[in-house]
Amino acid sequence: MTDAGSSVTINKNRPTVVVDDVHVNYKTFASGKAAANNRQLLRRQRGVRIVHALKGVTFTAYEGESIGVVGHNGSGKSTLMRAIAGLHTPSKGSVYASARPALLGVNAALIPDLSGARNVIIGSLALGHTPAEAREAYEEIVEFSGLEEFIDLPMKTYSSGMAARLRFSIAVSRDHQILLVDEALAVGDKEFKAKSEQRIRELRQQAGSVFLVSHSMRSILDTCSRVIWIDHGNLKMDGDPDEVVAAYQASKN
Repeated sequence: MTDAGSSVTINKNRPTVVVDDVHVNYKTFASGKAAANNRQLLRRQRGVRIVHALKGVTFTAYEGESIGVVGHNGSGKSTLMRAIAGLHTPSKGSVYASARPALLGVNAALIPDLSGARNVIIGSLALGHTPAEAREAYEEIVEFSGLEEFIDLPMKTYSSGMAARLRFSIAVSRDHQILLVDEALAVGDKEFKAKSEQRIRELRQQAGSVFLVSHSMRSILDTCSRVIWIDHGNLKMDGDPDEVVAAYQASKN
């Protein structure tokens, strides 16, 4: 168990992600929209402010860990995932990864006008499958999603939950050394959530590292071997899931 300034028990497994004093700042207008990186434009606008989304976050993830990331809305959880994935460049500090992180979120884009079946193939190819591997994985992906009777319909006819189930099923069809899951388990029925959590455990056991951002403390406790609490951009706590979740929940009372 660690909090700010304390030591960390050494994990003998190989490091997969090192987050070293990472700060992420961005500009917003008073409306909350992100500001363009254009000095002339910014000089003409009033109400531009700097948001410190992450404030010196430091930790190391190791092979075989499933790390839950908790915190209130706007605490910096998704910013942290995007920084690890390479989608946000830190304003200060660095992120090192042993392999390319795969970020899975409920807003991951597929192509609405194409059928679920076509999106399965396209999504598989985007993950790095060869065409033969994509065809081989097709049936398993569709079965996992539970969308067999809808798979030939355009994605734009799917509910948000159906689309998210298909995205998750595609993403976990391939083993990832580093998988980042942002709220993807918040969709689907009880049976699909159970399958999703089991698949994450399998990925962890295959010596990968899995990060799970979720507001469901039950999913965090059932799935994760370690929990990180992000609070107003700071790393508030890092350690045993039961202890961190208990402290986080107590802070909301």
